[in-house]
Amino acid sequence: MTSLPNLSSEYAEVFPELVKAAAPAPTPEPQLVVLNHELARDLGLDPEWLATDEGIDFLLGHRLPDAATSVAQAYAGHQFGGYAPVLGDGRAILTGELTVDDQLVDIHIKGSGPTPFSRPGSDGYAALGPMLREYLVSEAVHAQAIPTARALAVITTGGTILRETEQPAAVLVRTGPSHIRVGTFQYVRAQNDLELLQRLTGYSLQRHYPAATGENPGLTLLAQVVEHQAKLLSDWMHAGMIHGVMNTDNMTIAGHSIDFGPVAFLDAFDPNAVFSSIDFAGRYAYGNQPVIAEWNLARFAEALLPAIMQPADEQVMSQDEAIREATEAVVTFRHIYSTTWADRFNRRLGIPQAGTAELGTDLLEQLRAADADFTSFFANLADVARTGTIPEETSPELSTWYTQWLQLQPDADQVAALNPVYVPRNHLVEEALTAAVTDHDFSVFHTLLAAVTTPYERHDAFAHLEQPASMAYSLNYQTFCGT
Repeated sequence: MTSLPNLSSEYAEVFPELVKAAAPAPTPEPQLVVLNHELARDLGLDPEWLATDEGIDFLLGHRLPDAATSVAQAYAGHQFGGYAPVLGDGRAILTGELTVDDQLVDIHIKGSGPTPFSRPGSDGYAALGPMLREYLVSEAVHAQAIPTARALAVITTGGTILRETEQPAAVLVRTGPSHIRVGTFQYVRAQNDLELLQRLTGYSLQRHYPAATGENPGLTLLAQVVEHQAKLLSDWMHAGMIHGVMNTDNMTIAGHSIDFGPVAFLDAFDPNAVFSSIDFAGRYAYGNQPVIAEWNLARFAEALLPAIMQPADEQVMSQDEAIREATEAVVTFRHIYSTTWADRFNRRLGIPQAGTAELGTDLLEQLRAADADFTSFFANLADVARTGTIPEETSPELSTWYTQWLQLQPDADQVAALNPVYVPRNHLVEEALTAAVTDHDFSVFHTLLAAVTTPYERHDAFAHLEQPASMAYSLNYQTFCGT
């Protein structure tokens, strides 16, 4: 490339009240560890150029076009149920936006050093292992067609940071539709600035839901976010994904997954599964996720309430009416989620929708009773559909379920196309990160990355990646937010 990519700073220019200037810390000896060539090309970037010194400087935010200004974004949030009025990007920076197919795409770097929003005692840096985890998991989620932020690169800085041990410091370069969160609206609501709230509401609609119509922008935005989050949660549940830190500052307005530090995946099916080291009460357990999402959306509705009451200077709605309308919008989450979940389940089972409403819930009950591996069970369903042979050592109850399912003549090809063989199993992720960080061997990471980014294609070379961890490992496994 002869010139820097055409990066803009629209969000920073439109909302100076919601950002603070932030410069990435110096990187003494940056080294590109992993680069997402496919994503780079989709963004109109040249992967070969990104691997040059100039390209790495661009990714790190050290070399930006004149039109771009790097900033840290302000937001608030409920964290494990407790409200924090000011959070913000404490170790992340928005370097700008690319325009791709007339849509803005954020370029956001994480682990880039302290910002004006860094918490006391935080250095703003990140270790290599957690950044590789975010890269691996986000790309695996994307490969399953789940809306998500995506990883463009991981770059070591040449420095080290002290956590439990001394570790190489690294920066994650990620992309997404935006980083506007429920917590962004909570921050604005706390400023008691109606004009700013109306402006953020209109901007969010224009940027993320331009086709949405309605006389009341606040209600229109609320309805769109509720719908997209309901569908996203259905995706998470079908993937066996446990986000681990579903705070309101981690729920995006665009309806995509973000922040994968404590994310884990089910081994045996268990609605009570919790892996996050800081989720002591199980608030964000696997089975609680839809309930928590609706709770978060209720907080979003509260933040939007003044804009709903007064969408324009000449239009005023009473508080009681606004609360009623907002509550009705939030409650639709349940219907959208359950409908989407059931439809997705039927498609995964390769069966028509009529007459099968209880088949999915009955299956999950049997999987829980049998401590069955979640991913393996669904990955092997296509073979059962093709052969009509129920696996040996199947419990009588599960055998009855198989028989009922086979009587519906499931579409084996559809089953194979919608049930992943490979997911980022927790023990495999840890093995890959340990090999990369401790042994400087990235082959394990790249093998796992190749498998989880082609998750529906079974390969002999990846056979070892299908095996679940031991029960003892799963019961004692913990994830961390990652710094």
